Amino acid sequence: MSGWSERRGLARAAIGRAARRTRGQIAGAKRALWPFGRLRTGRLLFAPHDLRTADPTTASDIYAGYFALAGRTANCHGESPFLIEPPSEAWAEALHGFVWLRHLRAADTAIARANARALVDEFIARRHDRDEIARRPAVIARRLMSFLSHSPLLLEGADHAFYERFIRHVAQTTERLQLALAGAVEGAARLQCLIAICFAAVCLDGQERRLRRYETSLSDELEQQILPDGGHLSRNPRIIIELLLDLLPLRETFSARGLETPRSIIMAIDRMMPHLKLFRHGDGALALFNGMGATPPDLMATLAAYDDVRARPIEHAAYSGYDRLSAGTSIVVVEAGPPPPGANSIEAHAGCLSFELSTGSQRIVVNCGASRFGSPELKLAARATAAHSTVTLHDRSSAVFGLVLGERRITAGPADVRVARQDGEDGHEWVGSHDGYRRAFGTIHTRRLLLARSGSQLTGEDAFSPPAALASLPAAARFHLHPNVRPSLIRDGEGALLALPSGEIWAFEASGLRVGLEESIFFAAADGRHKTAQLVVEFDAVATPQIVWRFARLGTPAQRPAAGAGTIRPDQAEAEPDPPL
Repeated sequence: MSGWSERRGLARAAIGRAARRTRGQIAGAKRALWPFGRLRTGRLLFAPHDLRTADPTTASDIYAGYFALAGRTANCHGESPFLIEPPSEAWAEALHGFVWLRHLRAADTAIARANARALVDEFIARRHDRDEIARRPAVIARRLMSFLSHSPLLLEGADHAFYERFIRHVAQTTERLQLALAGAVEGAARLQCLIAICFAAVCLDGQERRLRRYETSLSDELEQQILPDGGHLSRNPRIIIELLLDLLPLRETFSARGLETPRSIIMAIDRMMPHLKLFRHGDGALALFNGMGATPPDLMATLAAYDDVRARPIEHAAYSGYDRLSAGTSIVVVEAGPPPPGANSIEAHAGCLSFELSTGSQRIVVNCGASRFGSPELKLAARATAAHSTVTLHDRSSAVFGLVLGERRITAGPADVRVARQDGEDGHEWVGSHDGYRRAFGTIHTRRLLLARSGSQLTGEDAFSPPAALASLPAAARFHLHPNVRPSLIRDGEGALLALPSGEIWAFEASGLRVGLEESIFFAAADGRHKTAQLVVEFDAVATPQIVWRFARLGTPAQRPAAGAGTIRPDQAEAEPDPPL
């Protein structure tokens, strides 16, 4: 794509978004001037389930004025949480989304109910929904679903005046969300808004007309955003988790009300469940691609309980651009797809042809993962190609991140991504290529992976087509290691040994090239980011257009190396200290 066509595409996107905003403002003005078409409601008929796990001990912290949200904790010091300076934008979104009501409901005490009711009543009475962050469509949608799900907590023992205020506010929030959808709401946020409106239409009385309209809108959006293989347009596994946590209760709510669940919801759930399993390693964590961070084990266990089909994970997601190879106790997950379009690339990474490797319950090779709650600079660094287990050329990413309407999107990247796989006598073979470096360097990157049938060996090959008119092209193949892996270099850096907590020893070598050991950061730890290490193989993509590397299991310290495991032996390890963790 030329620079002119790229700028023209960005201008077209900006004009389209401005037009949608204008349409939303016109719709809002019309609704304000002609309110007779509004749907009135006076009763709440049903409260949907909230599948997100809750901690009743958190209720006492909230009562004491401590709000731990989105990786940050704020002490209100006796003030209203809606009036203090939020420690981060994500914290403010979680506060105004009322996701924390589930903890108060789990406590199931009179104090927790009174505290929840007082906070919600203050939010309604003082019109905190007018705050800038509280007005965001995705935040409104989450708040509406939270109010509906936890209405028993708020309404039990409440007086009639509060009941009327609460129901009136829920109805007004639904109206506001409808107006927001007339404007520029894109990507997963649009799906969340439609799901929230459908929840309200099912749970409130007198909403039949609204339900018919938004059932159709939700069905159309699910068809557009959920790909045939079950992936989301954003290619972000975390989005699949969030959508399932909302769609599963919506399916239940339709059934509980005696209504027929739209077929599109059922089909979307049935497609997403096996797709999510594609990313799952032996320890239950999901592979770290395109915005995925720490895997919430409690939520994964909840989703597993709703997996009616119990289907095996799909191995080839052609539409989403992912593949899974498994043999013995080893699992390899590979990313090979073009960047998602438009607003769906807000969290996308430049990690085409990156992979992760695990054996049993231990992850070995990983990507750095997403830094959702860090600084903008840290978030962007986590999205770069260098933060992934693949090859970088000249310290540049294979995709370009541009600022579009205040959001960091991918504005250019791999357009021609090709994948092939086959099972042979030697094992499971996978080949992929992308043209993300063609415009900058005139070269195509091809990666070949071969996972032995025993699962004890992964052989890789990285090759580059001849760069256009370049005498040299610095390249670095990076293999980020999980923090639990203890690496050490051997034979003057010609290889490395990787010690796993299970006692297994794996060896790495790269066709005679020198292996470096450098620091890395793992963003996907449950307790925050951790220091870890990465194996780095530097080479010249012009002088050495192809490299071969290999990970091989040598066994445990009590075992002898397996026959044919390679030239590296445990007794060759040098007495070098482990890198800091």
